[in-house]
Amino acid sequence: MKKDFDTWNNLKKIFEKENREIFAHPREVWWCSLGLNLGAEIDGKNDNFERPVLIANVYNKETMLVLPITSRERNDKFHYKIFIKTKDVKTGEYREKPVWVKLTQARVISNKRLLRKVDILSIDSFNKIMKVFKDSI
Repeated sequence: MKKDFDTWNNLKKIFEKENREIFAHPREVWWCSLGLNLGAEIDGKNDNFERPVLIANVYNKETMLVLPITSRERNDKFHYKIFIKTKDVKTGEYREKPVWVKLTQARVISNKRLLRKVDILSIDSFNKIMKVFKDSI
C-alpha cells in the first residue's frame, strides 16, 4: 500500500501554524493526529491521520509521552487491554469499549497533534498500565 506522505506533510504544516491551547493530563485518552510513519511504526487513519492515544506523562504545556491505542484485539505482551467510554454516533449514548494500548509504540508528541478528548481512565487502571509499560522497557 502506497502512503500519501505529501497530504500528511501539508496537514502537519497546518497544525504547526494553529495557535490552539490544548491542555492534556495523564490518564486521558485523546484522538491524536499521529500521521504517516515508516515501516512498522503505527500510523494514524482517516483524513486527519488520527488514532486514539493514552497520555502517559506530560512534560510541559507543549509536550507529552503517549501510548497509541488500537481497537484490534491483541493478546500478547506488547499490548494491554483497557476499556474506554465512547459515544455512539447514532444514539449519542456512551458505552464501554475494549481497546488495546500498544506498549511498544510510546512516543513524545506536541500538544498540537491532539484533536479531541475521549475519556479519562481510573487511577487504578492507569497505574496498572504504567506498571506493565515500565516493566516492558
